[in-house]
Amino acid sequence: MPIQKGRMQVPLCTNRPARALALAAALALLLPAAVAAAQPDRAGSRLTPPLEALADPSVAAKTVTAQDEQLGIPSHGPGSLVRKGGKVLVTARFERGALSAFPRLRSAGAQILSASRQTQTVTFSIEPALLSAVSSVAGLRAAWPVREPIVFGPAGPCEGGAAISEGLTQLRVDDARQAFELRGAGTTVGVLSDSYDTDKLGGAAPATDASDDVLSGDLPGPAGSCSNQQLPVRVLDEGPSDQGDEGRAMLQIVHDLAPHADLAFATAFESEESFAQNIERLAQPVSEGGAGADVIVDDVAWFEEPFFQDGPVAVAIDNVSDQGVSYFSAAGNDNLLDSSGREIGSWEAPSFRDSLGCPEAVAKLGGFNGSHCMDFNPGSATDTTFGISVKPKEVLTLDLQWAEPWNGVVTDLDAFLLSSGGQLLERSATNNAGPTGTQRPLEILQWENESSSTKNVQLVVNRFSGLSPRLKFILLQNGGGVSAVEYPQSSGEDVVGPTVFGHAGAEAAVAVAAVPFNNSGKVESYSSRGPVTHLFGPVDGPAPALPLGVPEMIPKPDLAATDCGVTTFFAFLSSGTWRFCGTSAAAPHAAAVAALVRQAKPSLPSQQVRSALANSATPIGTSTAEAAGAGMIDAFAAIAGLPGPIEAGDGPSEPAQPLENPTAATATPEPSQGPSGSPAPLPTPTPSTPSTSILRHPPKLARTAGRSARLAFRFGSDQPDATFLCKVDRARFSACASRFVRRYALGRHLLQVKARGAAGLFDPTPESFRFRVAAR
Repeated sequence: MPIQKGRMQVPLCTNRPARALALAAALALLLPAAVAAAQPDRAGSRLTPPLEALADPSVAAKTVTAQDEQLGIPSHGPGSLVRKGGKVLVTARFERGALSAFPRLRSAGAQILSASRQTQTVTFSIEPALLSAVSSVAGLRAAWPVREPIVFGPAGPCEGGAAISEGLTQLRVDDARQAFELRGAGTTVGVLSDSYDTDKLGGAAPATDASDDVLSGDLPGPAGSCSNQQLPVRVLDEGPSDQGDEGRAMLQIVHDLAPHADLAFATAFESEESFAQNIERLAQPVSEGGAGADVIVDDVAWFEEPFFQDGPVAVAIDNVSDQGVSYFSAAGNDNLLDSSGREIGSWEAPSFRDSLGCPEAVAKLGGFNGSHCMDFNPGSATDTTFGISVKPKEVLTLDLQWAEPWNGVVTDLDAFLLSSGGQLLERSATNNAGPTGTQRPLEILQWENESSSTKNVQLVVNRFSGLSPRLKFILLQNGGGVSAVEYPQSSGEDVVGPTVFGHAGAEAAVAVAAVPFNNSGKVESYSSRGPVTHLFGPVDGPAPALPLGVPEMIPKPDLAATDCGVTTFFAFLSSGTWRFCGTSAAAPHAAAVAALVRQAKPSLPSQQVRSALANSATPIGTSTAEAAGAGMIDAFAAIAGLPGPIEAGDGPSEPAQPLENPTAATATPEPSQGPSGSPAPLPTPTPSTPSTSILRHPPKLARTAGRSARLAFRFGSDQPDATFLCKVDRARFSACASRFVRRYALGRHLLQVKARGAAGLFDPTPESFRFRVAAR
């Protein structure tokens, strides 16, 4: 999805605590004596500068747009503050006992959204005016705003719907379908993205919604008219209401290639921790409230995901992979090419090279210790600035990280952006290190070129305190916006180019590059390049991970698949057709083919599914492995190369009666006289709608010794041939038996049921039953 641009202003104030003689003893123990003694102190407010500024009553009272302008933060799109209503989303880190802090946070005005014992963090929403109260919550170490993550985007009547992606033929899915009769039956594909059916971007309704897509055959559902395609998408977590439903577009792609696969969705947009939790929810059995996914795919990356180790999302991917799930992720859209064709999307140095000085605009800033700026020149000369050319009306987004593990951060780096004349334009100066720091080794710097011409700006990185770790920045430009950089190629030990990061760089994830639907001979220029280098073990709890004995270089991406295929509504119109570009589109193509492989061999381990796809992939022109991985997926070759006979197959869908009425019934005309004056034949009597009853149900309060209870219902109708559709909580109506048995998690539940008569009419007033499951 193209990056949405926001208006930014330069904040001229700073939130810098005064210096002290030394950091807290806990930090001093981590540093050599000489370094520890020289550490300036940032202990003060536990809110990061954006939250500290937002907590100011004069800022909190402003409109959301005015708040963003005051903070110099984009008003929407990647990097903007995530809000729910008038509340801002915040992630807070605790030294210990994060979950026990719920009452204290609620007393301060917070609404808890998610939490993680693993990282001792809590994500919550809160009114800006109440942020000061949060900073005083006992046990709180640091709190920072949640920023919107990046999404990498932009047959017959029963074989994929009205809009069928060209990936069907480019990836040879049509050949595999004809040869092996595989359409995904018996598999479940889970998708994580922004939202499913909530599109309100721009205030206008989308070209289609989910119910339209079901009627056109582009998604499965009970109102559809194709056999084996009437189970609705299982939505575990809908997603925010102000997003573009990119998840629904991804599901359309999967349905095009694997129309008989069951589909599920959960948002990845609340926080990095909730993203990880939703990965595991999709993999959980349906009986435990999950989706039972065999294949999971996402197209989201959070700015905060670590470069040098597996973060919480990657750890969740490892967990579900160990359970047998095949996991796919968009590689990213962050490769950049300059006019000479050089890949300039990132820059990395083996250590912080202290120049022992800074440009004047940084050196004169109070409270920044501005005398230890990075020397970007790998040679003998000194250069304290890194030149970047930003195109007109584009937003520069720079993600700077350094090689220290989460929760073991002892170095505090700050990023500044200067004009070509040396004036300060923007800065990012989070308190990263020490007991009151975020304990995340990163700074996010954003600046918009509001002019009508390309502007040359200069990056400065200053070490406020700490050591000299390896450091890297990636220009997260979604494929454009930057035309040149001062150091465009690798030199010495400095590395320029690789842009795959976060969980897409995890060993367990299959990172998917993008290939144009109409040109199988090249990888998209914006498709992110590898490899990825890890220096620490995974984030596994509040303690810092240990360094790896030897740096781990992970080849990325892994495979390539189609992008810019057609959908019914997303993301842009081209010659009257909606096309969905980016690795966001490539990843669900790959996931759909994996579902076909798993259908062919249901017991095949996930690693062998991955190997089958990689070993049969087709080389892509002159593209290197750093751009294309093993090559473009070939569904026919992957399945044909599986050992032994195909174990499962399913024929094409047939037209079928919808399980739900797609339109209102029309009135039956009165009998009339025929042209000869004789009575016309009487019309067929109008069928009546059935009534529904719940013959048996559990008590209103069901107690259980576990985390869920198995409960049974029995339904009846005044029409003996009636069938039933059930709806539990926020799920959609789906076919169910007259005896309905399933497990329910702890909490309140609502079951609704409606009868469907033999003539196809539904009870217009479903029966309902409210109950609660509680622990004994």
